[in-house]
Amino acid sequence: MKASVRLVLVLSSSLLLSACANFTAGNLFSDYSTQNAAVYQAVKQGDYVKAKEKLPDEIAGDILDNFEKGRVYLLGQDYTQSQDALGLSDSAVRVEQDKAVVSISDTASSVGALAANDNLKTYQPVDYELGFLHLYLGLNYVKANQLDDALVEMRRANQVQEQAKKDRERALASAEKEMKSKGLTPNLGSVLAKYPDAGKTLQAVQNAYLMYLSALLFEADNDLNSAYVDYRRALAVMPDNRSVIDSTMRVAKRLGMREDLRQLEQRYGKTPKLNHNQARVIVFQEQGIVDALQGWKLSLPLYDSRGNGALYSLALPYYPSKHAAQFSAPRLNQQALSQDLLADVNLMAQRDLSERMPNLVIRQALRVVAKDQLRKETTKGDDVGNLIFNVWNTLTEQPDTRSWQTLPASIYASSTVVEAGEQQLDINGKPYNFSVSQGQTVLVWLSRQGNNATLWHKQLGRL
Repeated sequence: MKASVRLVLVLSSSLLLSACANFTAGNLFSDYSTQNAAVYQAVKQGDYVKAKEKLPDEIAGDILDNFEKGRVYLLGQDYTQSQDALGLSDSAVRVEQDKAVVSISDTASSVGALAANDNLKTYQPVDYELGFLHLYLGLNYVKANQLDDALVEMRRANQVQEQAKKDRERALASAEKEMKSKGLTPNLGSVLAKYPDAGKTLQAVQNAYLMYLSALLFEADNDLNSAYVDYRRALAVMPDNRSVIDSTMRVAKRLGMREDLRQLEQRYGKTPKLNHNQARVIVFQEQGIVDALQGWKLSLPLYDSRGNGALYSLALPYYPSKHAAQFSAPRLNQQALSQDLLADVNLMAQRDLSERMPNLVIRQALRVVAKDQLRKETTKGDDVGNLIFNVWNTLTEQPDTRSWQTLPASIYASSTVVEAGEQQLDINGKPYNFSVSQGQTVLVWLSRQGNNATLWHKQLGRL
């Protein structure tokens, strides 16, 4: 058998090994960001209808495909479809988490990925993505007036957050030690919550958006102890967010936490009370779309002692430097809302990539070694075989740019005391009207991309 024919058979066999995972022509010859570009650009421009039309099938498997669908349907106000898609993601995640041992199919897909590229591996969502999965499942339940189900998702999300903190305790402790060595005063939220004071490092691994939403829902359910736990945690992550500060102080007072309240008032001043005929409006404002991973490729010739060699392509993901989109502040009853940062999703994504990069580089090195060994064993110096291999390697070596790309870039929170009654929220000159009764609190959820926005509100009761 000619070496070139033998090589084709071997390469075909490696594809068969990965056929049960994510084997498609797209994943073999392209990366995720390229395949998902139409959806990404449509969401970035705020064209949710077009984004739904462009949603592809079977790019990255049940987990990531349904992450994207759930988010796009949510922005397009198809809440039932959003919940169904996110539910499918959740089920697929549980299947992967329940695997006690590595299965034959998993081993096969890993071998196939090593022979071609990592896009053929089963997608493993990272901590911040799992947190957003439960957050959006919870928000859909809130929209459907199912508070009990939303609280279940908040508890599941908290488990993800706690595991993420445990996994990174060493890095957080190191950052806290460095801050102390520079004479920086620990933030009060970290002291009260017994959380590491790790500044940006903590913000990169903990989601204050999730913590603050969780606390609000627990408070609405009159579970003040659980609410106070999450308010303190949110304050540890975002110590300068006025909405979080006011909510933490409000519940500390309701629980009779006198010493905590004294420290909070000493640090932040007193929080305003609701007077007769006043109410409260809390706005969660998502802005933009998280950065998409891009691919970096380098061609590298390798030769053996006899001068025989081949051209290998190295491909790794990276985040390009970009300027975040700027959005004007919404106006509530003609007054511009404050925009205090609650979560920076780009920061979380970049942190995740930096943590995974050593493993990605190692796999890339192993793949080069494996491919070179495969070439030597099958071509036996045959020039045609080497040419086929070079073409194969150049076409199939693709960076793994998979991530949940329709998430927002950043989230802001604002809390405003208003006169009870009719309210008007203006976003880019478009009015949204709602009402709130005296002594009550209303939550407004707002997501903005391009010149478009999706929003709704829910009454949280007397907080």
